Amino acid sequence: MAKKSASSAYNASAITVLEGLEPVRKRPGMYIGGTGLEGLHHLIWEVVDNSIDEAMAGHATHVIVRLLPDNVISVKDDGRGIPVEKHSKTKKSTLETVLTVLHAGGKFGGEGYKVSGGLHGVGVSVVNALSEYLEAAVERDGGKFIQKFKRGASQGDVKKLGKSNATGTTITFKADKEIFQEIAYSWTKILQHLRQQAYLTPGVRISITDERNSDGKKSYTFYFEGGIASYVQQLNLGKDVKNEEIFYAKREYEDDRMVEVAMQYTDAYTDQILTFANNIHTLEGGTHLTGFRTALTRLINDYARKNGFLKEKDDSLTADDVNEGLTAIVSVKLREPQFEGQTKGKLGTPEMRGYVNQMMAEAFAMYLEEHPQDARQIMGKVTLAAKARLAARAARDTVLRKGALDGFALPGKLADCSEKDAAKSEIFIVEGDSAGGSCKSGRDRKFQAILPLRGKILNVERARLDKMLQNNEIKALIIAMGAGIGEEMDISKLRYHRIIIATDADVDGSHIRTLLLTFFFRYFQPMITGGYLYIAQPPLYKIQKGKELHFVYTDQEKEAVLKKMGVKDEGSAEVKIQRYKGLGEMNPGELWDTTMDPANRILKQVTIEDISDADHMFDVLMGSEVAPRKKWIQTHAKAVENLDI
Repeated sequence: MAKKSASSAYNASAITVLEGLEPVRKRPGMYIGGTGLEGLHHLIWEVVDNSIDEAMAGHATHVIVRLLPDNVISVKDDGRGIPVEKHSKTKKSTLETVLTVLHAGGKFGGEGYKVSGGLHGVGVSVVNALSEYLEAAVERDGGKFIQKFKRGASQGDVKKLGKSNATGTTITFKADKEIFQEIAYSWTKILQHLRQQAYLTPGVRISITDERNSDGKKSYTFYFEGGIASYVQQLNLGKDVKNEEIFYAKREYEDDRMVEVAMQYTDAYTDQILTFANNIHTLEGGTHLTGFRTALTRLINDYARKNGFLKEKDDSLTADDVNEGLTAIVSVKLREPQFEGQTKGKLGTPEMRGYVNQMMAEAFAMYLEEHPQDARQIMGKVTLAAKARLAARAARDTVLRKGALDGFALPGKLADCSEKDAAKSEIFIVEGDSAGGSCKSGRDRKFQAILPLRGKILNVERARLDKMLQNNEIKALIIAMGAGIGEEMDISKLRYHRIIIATDADVDGSHIRTLLLTFFFRYFQPMITGGYLYIAQPPLYKIQKGKELHFVYTDQEKEAVLKKMGVKDEGSAEVKIQRYKGLGEMNPGELWDTTMDPANRILKQVTIEDISDADHMFDVLMGSEVAPRKKWIQTHAKAVENLDI
């Protein structure tokens, strides 16, 4: 993308002012979604969005993000630079207006931007309001200018530092510890976000450096000419793809509306469809996703019937059929989009459904005609998915009907709780009868249910739903949870709001835990995103010296306890150290005190930070391809501290 010179359209007159900053510090959650780690990182996204807007408008080619010591963040671009001349309405510099007045920016009216990511216009002014301090440095109009702020308030007028032939803006800020619960930036999270933005803005270079530690800095640069087609290719690395040539199409419409789609089928049993509006990841989808799904289902059905892959007597392919194994990126750009919610999670602009539908009708229909071999592979994939769906429906109905016909009988191995309120109930999923017996004896029967599983459950990464439902342990788990599965799943019917995986602290226990996590990620993802899934952390050691007793959970904690006891040699007769290999080795009282009592236990809530990364990791670790798994193990083997063989 060629860089343009500073535009006369982007000056003080292009900045529209709506209201002041006062509400931001009082209710930060309304503007950045919350004051936890998500909200903290949202500050970076807001500033980066402004730089990406400059790139999308053709005025910037390089964005540099730096993580500096003392939790300071710097974002620099080589765009036009925020205007510094006096604003006609505020009578202050335009730079100060943009940074201290809510809804002041080149994205409201005027011709500052045709499309942009900072669409609520809160952007950098909210970052300023929620920062302990912020410094804005601007290069434009032959000079270099600077202005400083503290918790949103200007600390003086714009100062000119000297001459400069460059253009651009650098925003440096430190998040306010009075606002945020914790200030801890995730290198991985920031890398993921910036990599995504680089795919969505082809031809723009995005660099990030981590300079927080004195032992040297880490640095990455992202630059992708291939755009979202390269993104799909990256998401499908290591997978068996069906259509070798990635489908890619882009259409521009009147009033600065643009639709861009890239997609490819793999042998996976789940889909991965990411949607964006003006480079903002719309996690909850919206009208652009609806338009895409509707068009895809219609077009594939039309092609399948026209070319004999479906007979007239056959049922139509469903949306689930045509989505199985699909990796797709749907990106739209438009003026003044309507988002649902301040964090822009769902696109609500009605007409984008029609634009995406129209583009797919033209471009994907042509792709299928022009790529008969790829089309044949796609049809083979989706028709096989339809057959498996029908088989799975029969198997699922059998499983659920069995539960219903037995008088809503729960699995015989389940020791249920007496509490009927799901919000107050929890279920421990444990391995084997020994652990199950100890847990049943040690639990509080009022609110704690126990479901022991025999052996290792099926690896669902390598099996469709119909085969999965033939596994007795999985059937017991589905019936016990009560929410159904597949098309019939209703998360509101979940019988327990804390589903706790409790496995032994050995290799087999880790494997069983991984198999269960794969099962929940692939078929019960709403239970993870809803915050219902947990992992119990039983103690690793019991340390006893006379009447003094400690349960410890790590080797480091063990060393600290021994040191505190004054014990130098672990073999000393004065101290007894028991290494727990399984839950069944603990008596019921110990199990309650350490692992089941809400007052003392340690539970780790399972969350998904990045769905696409999680999808890739499950595919690598649990999929059928051996080579990627072998490479991953070789790469990470040295990081394993305790290997129990």
